[in-house]
Formats: sequence, structure tokens, C-alpha cells
Amino acid sequence: MSIARPVIVGIDGSPSAVDAAIWAVEEALSRGVPLRLMYAVDPDDNGVDHENSARALATAELAIRQAYTAVEATGQPVEIELEVVQDKPIAALVAASENTPLLCVGASGLTRAGRGGIGSVAGAVVRSAHCPVAVVATPGKGRRILVEFDGRPSASTALQTGVDEARLRDAPLSVITTWQHRHRELYEQKVAEDRDRLAQAQLDRRMTRYRKRYPELDLDLITDHPTTIDHLLANPETVQLVVVGAERFCERAGASGDLVGRLETLVDAGCSLLTCDRQQRL
Repeated sequence: MSIARPVIVGIDGSPSAVDAAIWAVEEALSRGVPLRLMYAVDPDDNGVDHENSARALATAELAIRQAYTAVEATGQPVEIELEVVQDKPIAALVAASENTPLLCVGASGLTRAGRGGIGSVAGAVVRSAHCPVAVVATPGKGRRILVEFDGRPSASTALQTGVDEARLRDAPLSVITTWQHRHRELYEQKVAEDRDRLAQAQLDRRMTRYRKRYPELDLDLITDHPTTIDHLLANPETVQLVVVGAERFCERAGASGDLVGRLETLVDAGCSLLTCDRQQRL
């Protein structure tokens, strides 16, 4: 008999981490698994002083109880687990990612990183985790789910994940095509045109399939900008969640359109980020 692996949320005492815990409730319920709230106490902050250690533990317990109370207040029948670990935040979260279907962290601190805060390490966790990761900004309910379909192998998984999220959160779903810009950068013109046609045919088949399978789903296609970041900058506060494939996080930080290097853009727009299928990482 297999043991259900919980959805895990990194807690650090910030309001953003509480938002992540509340956001993750529906994820846990949809999978039929517990929701685990985890706080990492950095051993380097404790030293050998027992008083400092006790204070750090008390801070962790307070933060995790606040998140617990917020989750309970949703009234949702989710099973809640609490865990305090002695480890650096990045190491603790990456280790936890090996035993969860989804790891969630708050988005605070991405532009003003605090020492040891979950928000300050979110980018590193997104790059290193062994499972899908959600970086949760203040939820923008009523907004769209946006899937980046870039023609990479994991694009189809991203699209399926976006469909699942849109249905779970009763939100419209938009698909933005970004392969054209990438193909122009990587290939000569004839090869790029051939790849464009293949990617478009793949997307058309999948869009048709989802429209038939889920007629209630509000699904549309966006082709107005070469990158997801460009679209978000031009349309602020219209998207609640961006879903992308795992290969996006093999790009160098700060690259044009790189979402890890531009996480602050998403946060400023109140938009969360969800990666998918780490099995397909390069």
C-alpha cells in the first residue's frame, strides 16, 4: 500500500507564505493528499547559544501555527501536517521536493530578499527542485491562467497542467505561443519555418482535443507578443498564474524572457508561477 505524498508549503512567517498555504489547499484536495506546512530553521542562525535556539524554534512554531490557522479558516476538509526541520531553507526545500507532487513557496522577498526568507530563495528552489514548484504571489482571483507553449518537449505537459489548473480554479485559460521567437534565434530560416509548422500543428491538435473534452472551458490563443514577459508587461494584472515547462529553467538567469530571472515582474503583477514535470528537465 503506497503512502500519499503530501503537497508541501514552505513557511517563513511572511504573509506571502500564508497566501501560498491557502493557495495550496485546492491542490492537496484535488490530489486527495495531506497539506504539509514546513518551516526550516537555519542552524547557522542558532549558533551554540541555547537561548537563540529556543527563540528560533519559538519563531518557527508561531509562523507555522499562523499558517495552520489561516488554512483552517478556509473551511476546506484538507488534512494538515506540520513540520519544523533544522536545515538551510534552500537545502530543506530541495530535499522535500523529492517526496511531494508539488512544492509551494511564497513570492515575497524576490525583489527585496531577506536573509533566509522563503521569498529570497524562491528562484534557487525553482531551478533545483525535483518536482513541480509553485511560486505564489498574492492571488489574483478572477484572472486568467496563462500557459506558455514554446514547442519544447514539456510544452504539452504545461498545457495539460494549465487545463487542470483552469478547471480547478474555475478560470479562463489562455495559451501564448513563444516558439517563433526562439526558433528564429536558434535555427536558419528554412529550419525555423519547418519547426514553426510542426509546433503549430501540435498545438492545434491539442487545443481541438481540449475544446471537445471540456466544452465548458474558456480557452483562447494569444500570439501578440514574442515572450511571456512581454505579454505580462503589456497586460498587467490580467493573469493569476503562469504555467511553464521544466526546460525553461535550464536557461541562463537574466536571459531575454527568462521567467526565473524576471520573477519580480510576475510578483509585481500579482501573478504566480507554476512549473511542471521535472522528469523532462534537460
